[in-house]
Amino acid sequence: MTKDEVYTKLKEVLVNEFDINESDIKPEANIVTDLDLDSIDAVEMIVKMKPYLNDKIEPEVFKSVKNVEDVVNILVPLTK
Repeated sequence: MTKDEVYTKLKEVLVNEFDINESDIKPEANIVTDLDLDSIDAVEMIVKMKPYLNDKIEPEVFKSVKNVEDVVNILVPLTK
């Protein structure tokens, strides 16, 4: 998947599963402060993205995630 495709899928998950307003979801949006997701929500978000991934997700990688773009950048290589 391309970066844009992953971003689109992630937006769908955030809107449909977490009731986040689509207009609030931007690459620079902070996962915690802008989107109001806690650590449990973040894990659930990644679980919801698993069907689109071809590789295993390493939890340590997500410790540095701060915004939507960080999540997309980590997920793109896992879709190939």
